[in-house]
Amino acid sequence: MIIVLATSNEHKVKEFNEMVDDYDIKFISLKDIDFHDEIIENGKTFEENSLIKALAISKKTDLVVLADDTGIEIEELGEHFPGIYSHRYAESNGGPLKTNELLIKKVPGSKAKFTCVLTVMNLEENPLVFKGEMNGTISNKIVNPDAFGYDPIFIPEGYSYPIAYYGDKLKNAISHRSIAFKKFLDYLRQRNLLLSKSLSK
Repeated sequence: MIIVLATSNEHKVKEFNEMVDDYDIKFISLKDIDFHDEIIENGKTFEENSLIKALAISKKTDLVVLADDTGIEIEELGEHFPGIYSHRYAESNGGPLKTNELLIKKVPGSKAKFTCVLTVMNLEENPLVFKGEMNGTISNKIVNPDAFGYDPIFIPEGYSYPIAYYGDKLKNAISHRSIAFKKFLDYLRQRNLLLSKSLSK
């Protein structure tokens, strides 16, 4: 099964393909279907923005489309903030590193939550939605500063260090995105649509 991932970011495509390495699924990017339209994400929730992206892309291809919207909510910054504005919030502070430096001083120890909402189009008649969450706290120091986004300062519940300390293997096992994605794989499995690579040959 080929699935169009709603991104032109090859690192993100690689991350998703690593999560389905044992299955007959291949993710491709928007570049692979020559999709270059600007998508205006003007929703007010992760669900709305994920659906906006999936709908826009599904109109240009018959392939299965998977879109996601992801963000972090930090309790001491206010309800659901930065949430859907997580990327813009980081950019407004001068990028991820400067934002993380700001947050470890401003809200160390604050409860926080990562959320990921996946929307799948062109598989069933109606959109399919899968949600994953990862709870934790904000660290008082940065670990692996070059790691992605807020990973250098987000300590997952049940762990002692930011998730960036543990590497991609753990992240792919416990993250909000992996939780949502496992729900999608379970959906495919229940409908006999999930084949292992060995069985598909």
